[in-house]
Amino acid sequence: MYRLDLKIRLHNGADIALGPGKAELLEAIALHGSISAAARALGMSYRRAWLLVETMNRSFRQPLVSTLAGGKHGGGTQLTEMGEQVLQRYRALCAQALMAVQGGCAELAELLAEPAAEG
Repeated sequence: MYRLDLKIRLHNGADIALGPGKAELLEAIALHGSISAAARALGMSYRRAWLLVETMNRSFRQPLVSTLAGGKHGGGTQLTEMGEQVLQRYRALCAQALMAVQGGCAELAELLAEPAAEG
């Protein structure tokens, strides 16, 4: 059985503005409400997650992620309207691309050898 993986990356100058890992980070931020909790959930350091967020925020016309200052009730992080829109459009693009190449991949997969036995 074969598996097809597509990795779509959107570049902005020298930066990768958005790709699979950054999209996953955006989803984790939306789910957990903080960069640190999202980083923990994804098994990455807070610093790495923060740097990825900074890259995304400067790569688009408007920030994708906004942070709320800490205080009596603590801080937090959320996707902006632009962040939600970018994530939705990226996921839609990935789904469209996958559908577009599946037929050709099936033809190519017919030429694959049987997978080696695991053990």
